[in-house]
Amino acid sequence: MRSKLLSIAIVLVLLVIALMQISMVVADRQANRQTAIASVASSLAGAQTLVGPLIHVACTEEWDVLIDKARVTERREFHLTAAPTKLDIKGASQLEARSRGLHATQVFNFKAGITAEWADLKSLKPAQQHSGSRMTCGQAILMLAVSDARGIRHASLKLGEQPMPLKPGTFFGAYPRGVHAVLPADTAYSGGLKANIDLELLGTEKIAIVPLGGDTQVRISSNWPHPSFGGRFLPVERSVSDAGFEANWRVSSLASTAQQDIARLMKVCAGKACAADEPSEATINAPSHVETLDIAFVDPANTYALSDRATKYGLLFVGLTFLAVGMFELMKSLRVHPIQYALVGAAMTLFFLLLVSLSEHMAFGSAYAVAAASCVELLTYYAAAMLGGWLRGIPFGLEIAALYGMLFVLLQMEQAALVVGAQSARFCD
Repeated sequence: MRSKLLSIAIVLVLLVIALMQISMVVADRQANRQTAIASVASSLAGAQTLVGPLIHVACTEEWDVLIDKARVTERREFHLTAAPTKLDIKGASQLEARSRGLHATQVFNFKAGITAEWADLKSLKPAQQHSGSRMTCGQAILMLAVSDARGIRHASLKLGEQPMPLKPGTFFGAYPRGVHAVLPADTAYSGGLKANIDLELLGTEKIAIVPLGGDTQVRISSNWPHPSFGGRFLPVERSVSDAGFEANWRVSSLASTAQQDIARLMKVCAGKACAADEPSEATINAPSHVETLDIAFVDPANTYALSDRATKYGLLFVGLTFLAVGMFELMKSLRVHPIQYALVGAAMTLFFLLLVSLSEHMAFGSAYAVAAASCVELLTYYAAAMLGGWLRGIPFGLEIAALYGMLFVLLQMEQAALVVGAQSARFCD
């Protein structure tokens, strides 16, 4: 009896090693998926962060100083900025799948109408720091920056009712990618200004918006039913359904340092570039990058994530199956060889590998049904021979089918999978 228990323990250890190897295969395939997503982003456009619109002026101040009785001219170069008093962004994002081989990612087409109002442009008037200096400033430039300019499909600007041509680039330090328009030389610095921008922007994975206005309102809708809202500001109103989502943000400059951070040319996050820069306890009041409101278009039920979660239940399923075989062996006075335990465990283990391979070519539910049905049929047939007849083999197969059914339910319950799994295991005990 001891030798048999030891043999079964060795079989379990070998099956654990096999499950670990399958987990490594899943991780490797998931890494390939991420590589494919990165390939789509590199060929089309990556995650997008929208900055602006913002008006800026480049200035130079020169002054003379005496050094060893010689007159030397010194200079400083600086930018003056004017953030909008009110910023209103209304956008709709439509997603479609783009593939690289077996792997697909979601590409968004973001169409937005942007309205920005400035009460005045007094902040663009330079102030001398040195008495008697000579001040030279260029024309005011209205710019709209994005993380990846390859995603710009259309952009148009109206100042009031007057259309203005947009040109590539922003001429603004840390945010060089985007579009700009040179404002007329007779633009009044004391009066108000209103700009309307129509933008069509492509990207992958995530879109972020810098709340640059004194009062910023953002309204975004999409056909994607699995948004992940992040950044420093969550929507004040949101509605998520199977048909998509709608979300509204209202951010005041009293609650955000975005205007000051952009003026200081602090970096803006895009994609996963700032994943390691999330505010810590030491920097929570002084973030290391510009504050944004984010929407990530995640797929919570991608096949590799589900396959990985299924594999984590592998040892539990093998253990429960061995327990069922042991109960048959004890109650019916049968003799089941450890090699037969190993064959049953191997069939259970190969189910997870079969699931991964099939799910790359068909819907996960269909792949799961095919893999489960194949394993249940095999184990039922083998159990009939191992346990001495179909009257014992069929109940054993039904038990295995019930286990696979329970696992499928766990995989579909994204939020409650852990607690349901724990309760199910407790019930089985």
